[in-house]
Amino acid sequence: MLKDYPGASTTLPGDPAAGRRRGVGRLVAVGLVAALGLAGCMAPGPGAPTGAAGSATASTGLKRGFENLLQAVVRIDVREMTFDAGATRLSSGVGSGVILSADGLVLTNAHVVSPRAVEVSVTLPSLERVGATLVGWDHWTDLALLRIDMADARRRGLAFSVARFGDSERLAPGQTVFAVGTPHGLTRTVTKGIISNTDRYFEASDGVRGYETGYFSTWLQTDAAINPGNSGGPLVTEDGAVVGINSRTYLGAENLGFAIPSNTARLVMQQLVQKGEVERSYIGLIPGALRDLESFFELAINTGMLVNSVDPGSPAARAGLRPGDIVLAINGEAVDGRFPEQLPPIQNRIASFAVGTSVVLSVKRNGSTPQDVVVVTERLESRVGEEWAFERWGMSVRKVSRAYARENRLPDEDGVIVIGTQPAFPAEKAGLSRGDIITKVKGETVRTLEQLKELYAAFERAPESILIEATRNRAVSLVVLKP
Repeated sequence: MLKDYPGASTTLPGDPAAGRRRGVGRLVAVGLVAALGLAGCMAPGPGAPTGAAGSATASTGLKRGFENLLQAVVRIDVREMTFDAGATRLSSGVGSGVILSADGLVLTNAHVVSPRAVEVSVTLPSLERVGATLVGWDHWTDLALLRIDMADARRRGLAFSVARFGDSERLAPGQTVFAVGTPHGLTRTVTKGIISNTDRYFEASDGVRGYETGYFSTWLQTDAAINPGNSGGPLVTEDGAVVGINSRTYLGAENLGFAIPSNTARLVMQQLVQKGEVERSYIGLIPGALRDLESFFELAINTGMLVNSVDPGSPAARAGLRPGDIVLAINGEAVDGRFPEQLPPIQNRIASFAVGTSVVLSVKRNGSTPQDVVVVTERLESRVGEEWAFERWGMSVRKVSRAYARENRLPDEDGVIVIGTQPAFPAEKAGLSRGDIITKVKGETVRTLEQLKELYAAFERAPESILIEATRNRAVSLVVLKP
């Protein structure tokens, strides 16, 4: 059983591993702050008070629980650096969060606060504002964890409540829920709705500021009214238990909001507290749903998972897996990937292995007898590498990541991708443009972004013409950056 975070009032009921069966999905985050809200209302457990006196006691308990929750919801203001069109810029955003420990841990969305944040402040229910720092960030589930500046809070005598997690596995469609947050920056706003779906499937390759999200679990769906600024706020039951973290909405539709289930959020929060990140494994296998395809592969219904594609150079590719293969079992345990909603838990199961683990896949190909294939996991990485702007060159870049290199069939991970240039600056005058990959500068292979920063610092000290080797559409060209 997972332990509570310091100051939490209850422990999470149910199986902790259940949290790995739910999570974030596709859809739209509204600006820096996604608009969403969800919450779930649980039925009374065994031994709940009955009769008039019991009903009054239960009502009082629900009221106190919800009031406590309201005193734990905060507004989050963020200023962060962006690297746009060859320049470093500052942008601002507003989101919501919920305090989940007595030592000031605040859970919110990854698209609200990112590692690029240069200033984060939290407005408490008392309307007093206090600084906060980023503890950890996990774009795969669209979650981020902050810590309030407790020294400043104590010095000023600021107080707050601590919310508690509920069990998202116990939610059911039709249950009453409340979305709590600061839509458009408005303090402590509550909207009421129901749980519309507990297992909504979406995934997005660019769902969180261009980063991947929603690959490992599903979403809670609600019709509770949500608006920009609700992102990161809690989805709660009528007794104030947090059963979800509001994350996104479906633009162009009415009352379609989505939240990260609390069981997923709790597991992620625990790892962010311990390590500052969530480490996951990767094998490079992209699954597909088998629905309506079983007869073509001579399979029984609800048997196996289709390999839709395999990343070039990945562990799965090196092990010989190919598109069209059927994975029947993982380490001897049968898998069922008939429907899209069943794929995230399978992917999460693979991601949950320790990095470097040998995983045995039972694979069927072209109707043949299944064979065991051993795949050794690697560390999961985003295809989005670190970004930076070299302003005197008028160029912003992103480091080529391993995932990007494999996705685009590049020979290696060397180089940086040009993501923007400024008109009339050296980079544009030299002919560089968005999408070019700079592989060499002054004859040196660019293997790290720090290496390029050092070359740029030398240019700032003593400007001179620089020879650059760049690749565009797999063709190599040489250009000269002039001061």
